Amino acid sequence: MRSDIVKKGATRCAHRSLFHANGFGAEELSRPLIGVCNSFNEIIPGHMHLKSITEAAKLGVASAGGTPIEFPAIGVCDGIAMGHTGMKYSLASRELIADSIEAVAMASGFDGLILIPNCDKVVPGMLMAAARLNIPSIIVSGGPMLAGRFHGKNISVSQAFEAAGKFAAGKISAQEMTDLEAHACPSCGSCAGLFTANTMNCLSEALGMALPGNGTIPAAYTGDRFILAKRAGKIIMELIEKNICPRDILTRKAFENAITVDMGIGGSSNTVLHLTAIANECGIKIPAELFDEISARTPYITKLSPAGTHHMQDLDEAGGINAVMNELSKKNLLNLDALTVTGTLGDRIKDAKIARPDVIRTVDNPYRATGGIAILHGNICPDCAVVKASAVSEDMLVYKGSAKCFDSEEAAINAIMANKIHDGDVVVIRYEGPKGGPGMQEMLNPTAAITGAGLKVGLITDGRFSGASQGACIGHISPEAMEGGTIALIKDGDKIFIDIPNRKLELEVSDKELEQRRKEWTKPEPKIKTGYLARYASLTTSASTGAVLRS
Repeated sequence: MRSDIVKKGATRCAHRSLFHANGFGAEELSRPLIGVCNSFNEIIPGHMHLKSITEAAKLGVASAGGTPIEFPAIGVCDGIAMGHTGMKYSLASRELIADSIEAVAMASGFDGLILIPNCDKVVPGMLMAAARLNIPSIIVSGGPMLAGRFHGKNISVSQAFEAAGKFAAGKISAQEMTDLEAHACPSCGSCAGLFTANTMNCLSEALGMALPGNGTIPAAYTGDRFILAKRAGKIIMELIEKNICPRDILTRKAFENAITVDMGIGGSSNTVLHLTAIANECGIKIPAELFDEISARTPYITKLSPAGTHHMQDLDEAGGINAVMNELSKKNLLNLDALTVTGTLGDRIKDAKIARPDVIRTVDNPYRATGGIAILHGNICPDCAVVKASAVSEDMLVYKGSAKCFDSEEAAINAIMANKIHDGDVVVIRYEGPKGGPGMQEMLNPTAAITGAGLKVGLITDGRFSGASQGACIGHISPEAMEGGTIALIKDGDKIFIDIPNRKLELEVSDKELEQRRKEWTKPEPKIKTGYLARYASLTTSASTGAVLRS
């Protein structure tokens, strides 16, 4: 066993003494040692219940003959971090999570890992750690939040963000906003729509690193979640016995499957960053063009919030990700021989059925013939830009507007709330990329305010968008402004052409004029010069390569 390095032989006498201090006797040390990484905290609603999920997973390990050893991981709530300096830390926390798990697992000699995330950067951070360490591992999440109810309709946190724009536009009163915020998030769990956290938990299934139901069983369904966690505890022991490691599962075929499912369900645009970063840990390069290639052949067969009115509990009731994958397989879109933690993908999904056709459509009757995410190119984004096409209304898929430029998210949101943005504009938010932000902030506050105000505008940024964002919101523009990308050269009043069906994003300014502007451009001072974010900014790569840290 790998753990023999910390528990066997005369030179490990002191080590065994320290284990004894923790209550582990000789019998427990004779078994495989399973690190159980619990990202519980009291700030993230998706994590507040993870103590009980962790206890269930530990029971599963113990019942299968292993010794579970719990340790923590950090996490920030993207919703609470939104719209202020805290959001700069969100993406950057992904690297801290991966690094800290690596440190604890290597120092402790674990034979296997159960990784218990739920929200946003914690899921990809844990998957990155699993890929990097390459010891038997399994993901078991805390599950999605139930949708809230307000005025007879299902709602989620996205409606709470949009309420700010409605209030500023005089569409709702302060009391109505207060009433809505008290009903939008009714339970523990990751926010109820197909936002980043739930997308990544679903894609953990498609990658093969999690059990069926991981992404869709609601957190409030405690019996089902406990059973899932206990089963994961037992499965990790089988993975150790068979010596099945993450890189045996996280192959090129697995990433193609995950991208296909992502396109089929219309997941968060952040998955382009996260899948690229996880693949990087496996030594696999995933160019942005692969997402577009797969999108072109994958029908969009679910329409969950924020694009539609259904939520994660509806997808679970409809048959979950297994039903989605079974349906997509009818067009030969998946690699069914790909390995999962419980055998091949084909065996896993062969009996899955769509239980609610109103939630999961067939491949012959999709919402759209192509997938939920589009990769754009043009003189604004020579490397790439990303848009969640499934959340863009038909009348905004092709759009031309006049630029209104802001060098920070804060400046943009102030202008929106002051009613300085009008139909026909394209809001440009720059110097918010991985280096410029630093940390590549999500832009849910401005997008939600625009949606709430009912404005018909585009928004482009070298930052990124929450999975809850909707509209013609184009992010990940690369190269970013801080690296002298074209987005830094745009001026107020310039015409910007957005053509999502043809994958174009163009600044209608001559090459000669752009060259002159480039000569006049001066790189601004960093917004943050000390601490972790300063180090992150100096080491991070472009959004087009996953915004990972250089070794």
